[in-house]
Amino acid sequence: MMAVKWRQITGLWLLILSIWGCAKENVLPDLPVNFSAPISDPRLNRLSTGGGAVAINGYGLAGLIIYRRIDGAYMAYDRCSTVNPEQRNPLVIDEPSITATDPVSGAKYLLEDGSPAKAPAKSFLKRYQVILAGNTIHVTN
Repeated sequence: MMAVKWRQITGLWLLILSIWGCAKENVLPDLPVNFSAPISDPRLNRLSTGGGAVAINGYGLAGLIIYRRIDGAYMAYDRCSTVNPEQRNPLVIDEPSITATDPVSGAKYLLEDGSPAKAPAKSFLKRYQVILAGNTIHVTN
């Protein structure tokens, strides 16, 4: 009877520690983001076809990355690496633009969904909402 309780308590502690560790890892603070531009804006030229990505400075923690998927949907992420986010290292869009790399840690992320693609990245990129209204693209949180 005592062994069963000990296992339950140990299991509960392991669960609590794993949840606490995951919740603490690579949390980016929330900053208000409100970017809007006509899709014809020259800064967004690379979004004219699927697989194109652009970096926009001055929003979020380290800027924005806006990516146009092959299916035509738009994705937007904070440009801040999730590895050591307190350093606010901006990601660099790779060529071809399906990934972005943290030049400091070497972490790599897939722009299709923001998932980590190469260690030491463990967390997804911070994602923002993208709304296409007429000929204007809006990125908000």
